[in-house]
Amino acid sequence: MEKIKVGIIGSGGYGGCGAVELLLQHPAAEIRALIDLQDVGKPISALYPHLEGFCDLPIMAPDDPACPDDLDVVFFATPDGVGQKEAGRWLERGVKVIDYSGDFRFNDLEIYRGYASRIGREPEHASPHLLEDSVYGLAELHRVEIARTKIVGNPGCFAVSCILGLAPALKEGLIEPDSIVCDAKTGVSGAGKNPNPTFHYPARYEAMNAYKISGHQHVYEIERELGSVASHDIRITFTPHVVPLCRGILSTLYARVREGPGVNELLEVYRGFYARDAFVRVFGPESPQSSVNVRGSNFCNLSVNLDERTGRLVVVSLIDNLVKGQAGSAVQNMNIMFGLEETTGLLKPGLYP
Repeated sequence: MEKIKVGIIGSGGYGGCGAVELLLQHPAAEIRALIDLQDVGKPISALYPHLEGFCDLPIMAPDDPACPDDLDVVFFATPDGVGQKEAGRWLERGVKVIDYSGDFRFNDLEIYRGYASRIGREPEHASPHLLEDSVYGLAELHRVEIARTKIVGNPGCFAVSCILGLAPALKEGLIEPDSIVCDAKTGVSGAGKNPNPTFHYPARYEAMNAYKISGHQHVYEIERELGSVASHDIRITFTPHVVPLCRGILSTLYARVREGPGVNELLEVYRGFYARDAFVRVFGPESPQSSVNVRGSNFCNLSVNLDERTGRLVVVSLIDNLVKGQAGSAVQNMNIMFGLEETTGLLKPGLYP
């Protein structure tokens, strides 16, 4: 079997490094090009010494004429604004595109404009003609569409945890949609590789804080996806926090339960909804979950609970923000786009302790 030839744009960041780590273990894929604006000419293992001997490919400039011209897929592990300018030239050459940013998460121009305005970006998309072909890359909800497209917008990390944690209850009409509260906590790696005084060790050690209250960029896609599941508009209260942790997201999701279901019924709904999803694991109140249970893996662990005193569903959703929240979802989408088993190269336990 001929291997999928992969290029990674933005390879020097955490998202690029995560893709390298996963693709090195992928039996049907081969990394052919590492592309970035920084550290050009350096082997990737000079930036990330743990890759020494496993991947020593040099980083190439985006305009390097030596870049292979026979790639099958490129990952844009880049911030908003890059993919929408550069994806077209790859697509014209028959190369599939998986973009980590918000550039292709919305396949409607007006929706994209709303998202861009909300995060303070120029609302005009650089390649609006590509949006109608893009698919939101949350495989558990969109695998059929992903299999048919050539361009995928990877979901945001917070969005993965919140959407997967709430979709079954909304789909079955078990909760009051206007009561949803998402309280989410992330490790500092979610801020990316570039140094920032806020994440300097003395400033972050033993420090927690909320940020972007009522204004986080992932809210837009969470509401859009949950609204699609529920078949009507959804508005949520979402508050993200940074905690002194390297990697991981823990989202505690609350909603009023409509009359009827007990915890066993809720668990039955959740397990049925994700019965064919290898990377979503559902647990009951008797099995409390921790971030270490998913660290380094592509799993999302859902702990489903019912507070009978207040009549609220409480779902604790845990992912590794750099894997299921980023590079793992990208590889999962690649597998679907090329007709592979969805779990190829990804079905492994996390790191413990």
